[in-house]
Amino acid sequence: MKRWFVAALAAFALILTGSLLTAEPGFANKKIQNFSARKWTFNKEKYAARKVRYVSDEKPGTIIIDTWRKYLYLILGNDQAMRYGIGVGRSGFQWSGIAKVGRKAEWPAWHPPKEMIARELKEYGRKLPEVMKGGPENPLGARAMYLYQNGRDTLYRIHGTSQPWTIGHNVSSGCIRLRNEDVIDLYKRVKIGAKVIVKK
Repeated sequence: MKRWFVAALAAFALILTGSLLTAEPGFANKKIQNFSARKWTFNKEKYAARKVRYVSDEKPGTIIIDTWRKYLYLILGNDQAMRYGIGVGRSGFQWSGIAKVGRKAEWPAWHPPKEMIARELKEYGRKLPEVMKGGPENPLGARAMYLYQNGRDTLYRIHGTSQPWTIGHNVSSGCIRLRNEDVIDLYKRVKIGAKVIVKK
């Protein structure tokens, strides 16, 4: 098969998937992670935001993330919490620990880390932009809460997504994603400096 024909097919496939990323030569032979093409649906009964009973010694306003069960809990006090369904890190990108919300942003711009740009190009043949302005197609969604440790940005975020069908799955590079409507609700409730506990 001639190279020009392979390139044409690859370009056409890229358009069909609605990808915002640019392709490098030879990427047609790479394994592309296209979550938009997965036959997943959002399980509203299981992952829609709701108030639940949750016994914890943590102070109200604390966020507890259960990456195994794919839930984020915002402690309300009196053994109550707001529970949100989440998407979490895929294999090799899971993490745990304690952090704080160091910054918040509405419709944030996305600045992929250099390591991510290099990894996506090497492994999947995709060239990520150095920066993407905020908006409905931005991977960070409608809101973002930036996680800090010891005063330094961890590069992990709690953020929204325009791909609600990915909630309940291991899809990210370590960030915690919620539906846009859920992250907007959470954003209103969370204060800068809030404690965040991430459990595997």
